[in-house]
Amino acid sequence: MPGTLTPFPDRAGVATANSAPTFAPGFPAMGARRLYIFGGIALIAGGLLFGDIFAVFILHQNAGRQGEALMAASRAVAAGDAAAVNAVFSHLGDVLEDRGTKVDAHVHMTDAGYLALLLALVQPYIALSRQTKKFLAALFIAGGVLLPVGIFLIHYVGLAASPFSAIGWASVLADSAGALLILVLIVQAWGFWKYVRSRQLSEPELPTLEHSGDSMPRRALLTGGTILVLFGFLHGAYYAGALLYEHERMETSILQRVINAGAAGNLDAAATEVNNFGGLAGARAVNIAAHSHIIEFGLLAMLLSFVQPFVFLSEKWKRRWVKVLLGGSVILPVFVLLELKFGLLAGGIADIGGLMVIVALVGMLVGIVRYSGGLEAAARDAVEGAR
Repeated sequence: MPGTLTPFPDRAGVATANSAPTFAPGFPAMGARRLYIFGGIALIAGGLLFGDIFAVFILHQNAGRQGEALMAASRAVAAGDAAAVNAVFSHLGDVLEDRGTKVDAHVHMTDAGYLALLLALVQPYIALSRQTKKFLAALFIAGGVLLPVGIFLIHYVGLAASPFSAIGWASVLADSAGALLILVLIVQAWGFWKYVRSRQLSEPELPTLEHSGDSMPRRALLTGGTILVLFGFLHGAYYAGALLYEHERMETSILQRVINAGAAGNLDAAATEVNNFGGLAGARAVNIAAHSHIIEFGLLAMLLSFVQPFVFLSEKWKRRWVKVLLGGSVILPVFVLLELKFGLLAGGIADIGGLMVIVALVGMLVGIVRYSGGLEAAARDAVEGAR
């Protein structure tokens, strides 16, 4: 009977500050845990890159189109043209769907990456065979890619050639990918239940801070991530308590004034209110974006702190990527908040912060590819030694 595996105590596969990393003779086949880590970080980096591209080339233009649609609706109301009003709001719905599907694609891709990293951490407690766990990991990463792709295509594919009255092929793809992720999670839960009954680890746990040779990067990520999450919650509490309800009240009031001005034929007043509505929407957007991004980056830093043993780089390079990641995690939400005051300059700096996070993640991906397979070797040795 195999014995219970103990946490991996030595430094195999971890490059220290005073030693050069020892590389594997080739790229060792990825186990489930490493596949989750690699795929999770790749999904997060891809989601952030898509978010940066969306913010630079689509988001601001989309907001301008919303303002134009509201002005067109005001002119149609002033002219008493009900058909034109319906056409304008149909167009506005199309604009909002365009924006919404892209935001959802960005969010679902990064969230799938976070979930993949979490699954990597719990693999020692999933009592399934190595081949089954690796197959589940491949299915999860595939679902994590197909889900945002399907969401992104919803706006462009629509109901074309679909046998369903309200669901297009892109929605079918997204829903199928989501079902695949749910299926993987159900099987993972079943494997965890088997572990609870047997209390036998299926592979070594990740090294603790005391037993790893890269404690500075891990501690910095864990500490920095905790601070980022704390500041994110504090900002969210302030915004909810001081501004959120006032912004909601102002939004309703402005839209009512737009309608009244259009009905009275006062297009100048309607234009003023549309500009006010755009400013209010911008204020809400930057506060919500800053709040969500700083918390997400904090959680990302904490998750990355646990998987650093799989990032096979020298201590010097690990520290560099940690500094770049934490620096970008602060720059992006801070300058998103400053967009209302400094405009596109702050937005550009915020995008640079996002790019810093992406570059750091790509650097860690390189380290994961170069990983020598020390933990997997330890797992095999421990199982064979217990027999």
